[in-house]
Amino acid sequence: MSLADFLILLLVALLVIWAFLRYTPSDSQDWHVDPMTVRKPSRPNHLLLRDDGPLLPLPPHQVAARLEAVARHTPRTKMFAGEGFHRTWITRSAVLGLPTFTSVRLIPDGQGTRVTVHARARYLPRLPQAERSRVESWLEELRNITQPTGADGVPPAPPHAS
Repeated sequence: MSLADFLILLLVALLVIWAFLRYTPSDSQDWHVDPMTVRKPSRPNHLLLRDDGPLLPLPPHQVAARLEAVARHTPRTKMFAGEGFHRTWITRSAVLGLPTFTSVRLIPDGQGTRVTVHARARYLPRLPQAERSRVESWLEELRNITQPTGADGVPPAPPHAS
């Protein structure tokens, strides 16, 4: 076998593996989970926020509407499963299109809403930093809409660093 033949076979094998990883169907029973009840995985390919998730001073339906808008505007992200206050989104990596699942449950807590999150990569041994950053940016967007406003309806200016 020549080097060219070997390289062609290697390329074909890599394409088959990539296609399998990229296009294997995902079952919602496996990936649409409740962050409050899921068992913490032993692998470091996840991010789990339960009681340490943010508590927002808005009712769940308002947080759910904003979260849906934020997710809808996130590149390569679409709704995967769920409805109401418990939903799961799938986000595909930019280069290979490998899936990461983010399940969110919004829990009424007094006059506000506790946001619980379980994000995990399907195939990767670690949750990529880009995916952690995406979840953190979603939470930051939710926090930003719940900032207290002044009498004029404008949020106060952030304090200057000294």
